[in-house]
Amino acid sequence: MSIDTAPRPEDDHRPSNPGWLNEEELRFVRGRLPMLYVEAVPVRINGLGQVTEVGLLLRSTPDGVMNRTLVSGRVRYGEPVREALARHLENDLGPMAFPQMPTALVPMQVAEYFPMPGISQYVDDRQHAVSLVYVVPVTGTCNPRQDALEVTWMTPEKALSDETARELSGGRGTLLRQALAAAGC
Repeated sequence: MSIDTAPRPEDDHRPSNPGWLNEEELRFVRGRLPMLYVEAVPVRINGLGQVTEVGLLLRSTPDGVMNRTLVSGRVRYGEPVREALARHLENDLGPMAFPQMPTALVPMQVAEYFPMPGISQYVDDRQHAVSLVYVVPVTGTCNPRQDALEVTWMTPEKALSDETARELSGGRGTLLRQALAAAGC
């Protein structure tokens, strides 16, 4: 059996990556299916494996509002979770961050975001999303790319403060606290 690999005229509008959706397709899918995401809390650890610093991204929303957030992004169709996690860590922290990828892909937490408040503690106005959350030690230099303006490194105590929680949207302050609790903070 042979597979026809010739491009079809109706596919001319598609990006070269078949796992990517254009904005119209993404809006359609988000309105009908949960989307799979990965999220990561970058940390620096000492020789005993204790968290000494937590890295949070600073971003500007399309409305011009500055907020803090975690490394995050969608898992593409056909993309292994490990590769999605590595891709988003590199996109958000830069190629010299040198994250120490987890040996097992069991997430620290599974967060379920809903477009309507009250169903869970996590809210995403755009969609119903399921996120696999990891705490990832980082050993290199972080220079944010993509839409992150900076990576702010702070003590675990500062990251766990109410002030920091208020800077994180969609319930990510709670998620950060759970992640750091799982890491022994």
